[in-house]
Amino acid sequence: MSSDNHKRLVIPGPVEVRREILEAQTAWMIGHRSTAFAELFARLQGKLKQAFLTQYRVIVSGSSGTGLWEGASRNCIRDGRRVLHLVGGAFSERWADVSRLNGKDVDVIEVEWGMAHTPEMVADALKKQRYDAVCLVHNETSTGVTNPVQAIGEVVRQYEETLFLVDTVSGFLGAEFRTDEWGVDVALTSSQKAFALPPGIAFAAVSDRVLARAKEVKNRGYYFDFIELDAMLQKNNTPSTPPIALMFAADRQLDDILAEGLERRWARHLQMREMSIHWAESRGMGLFAQAGYRSPTVTTVANGRGIDVDQMAKFMSGKGFSMDKGYGKIKGKTFRIAHMGDMQPATLEEVLSGLDEFLGVN
Repeated sequence: MSSDNHKRLVIPGPVEVRREILEAQTAWMIGHRSTAFAELFARLQGKLKQAFLTQYRVIVSGSSGTGLWEGASRNCIRDGRRVLHLVGGAFSERWADVSRLNGKDVDVIEVEWGMAHTPEMVADALKKQRYDAVCLVHNETSTGVTNPVQAIGEVVRQYEETLFLVDTVSGFLGAEFRTDEWGVDVALTSSQKAFALPPGIAFAAVSDRVLARAKEVKNRGYYFDFIELDAMLQKNNTPSTPPIALMFAADRQLDDILAEGLERRWARHLQMREMSIHWAESRGMGLFAQAGYRSPTVTTVANGRGIDVDQMAKFMSGKGFSMDKGYGKIKGKTFRIAHMGDMQPATLEEVLSGLDEFLGVN
């Protein structure tokens, strides 16, 4: 139940964090060059590889996922080469901007917000131009669209010099994601979405192909230099001071995630997606995301009834829930129901019941 000073988070990040995960951060502090830290890092590395379904390494970064956008762009795209960004929402737009701001030559395949990219679009672009990398947002948080990573990866794999870089910030550990099997070279994510951790730590599964490419890039930057990060990773450490408290929390959370099982976790998120879709359709609201590509972690509701989303959020706050009002240029025209992380269907039922009360639906 909610307390007077806490609203349960039904926003697409930061998400609700269980008390036991918050408490894991209060373990006694350790030095990051100590044996105890190396042991923590090694434990975390093994569990992260299981979660990403990768045989390679998982970089741990004291940053948001935005930092790893920059790292991926700087390490994977050589001078004078081009990168293809698939753009269809606020965050895919922003990643393309990050590449541009780091001096990369960027082409885009742009679709309307709410639509998905298809492998045919990518295949057509790759026939016309050589690219060092293709960048895709797996789960576009602003629109509630899940792009077909597996199918697009099959296209990219046909081009040996083209790396496949995927932002799975709001998809990872909520939507099915198979890093190695789907041919993903960089799979980056943040802590505060379906991972259900506090913000401040980010992770990226990085293939051997990426490290080979990074060695050809002169100006990889400093903080997100994958070569240096990997060199320290081999010693179960990080180049700079890491967020140790968050690593304790991640270590505990991964135990619980792996105990639940990835398949069951993905299935729970799909169940909550179907609950949200049914609610939106049956209440005359409608859905913003393209049919067949709707996210398992966040449902973007088309405001078909023209409700005042500010009043909706205020009403739900009185019920003990912090609600989303939509994002960017579709704020108010839509609102998002985040059903990710450790949320259970019973909690989502409470949310939907509260929304029904606001709408006056019996």
